[in-house]
Amino acid sequence: MEGEGRRNWRKHPLLKRLPLLLLVGLGLWLWKGSNPSVAEREVVWRLEGPGWSEIRALEFQVKTADGELVKRETRSFQAGPPDRLSMMTELPSGTYEVWVFARGESGPSRPPRVERLTLGAEDVLVERGLRVPVSR
Repeated sequence: MEGEGRRNWRKHPLLKRLPLLLLVGLGLWLWKGSNPSVAEREVVWRLEGPGWSEIRALEFQVKTADGELVKRETRSFQAGPPDRLSMMTELPSGTYEVWVFARGESGPSRPPRVERLTLGAEDVLVERGLRVPVSR
């Protein structure tokens, strides 16, 4: 204990890395803020028509025009879905295909329903109607 002096905070190893950590943090902040074309959007699906009370799960797949999957979300329900479903997503302006897969209480999932979704720069809240996918 006699040979140990008081620790000097100026020689702490973290202090040597602090400029690098600050630089990385600043870079991430600038990168995230420099892409204004990607806005957080709310897509609201109004479930219209008969047949929704039989549905117990819905899967939404958002794809680009090239077929690239950019968002996937699954919802499950005990006794059918509510009248409206809301999805929060960060998508740039453009046209997308939304594939909606529905599964009933029993049996395989129904064939997908494909909806076209076009987003402009000003669209932060988008509301669309959705009918239940038909049975096989």
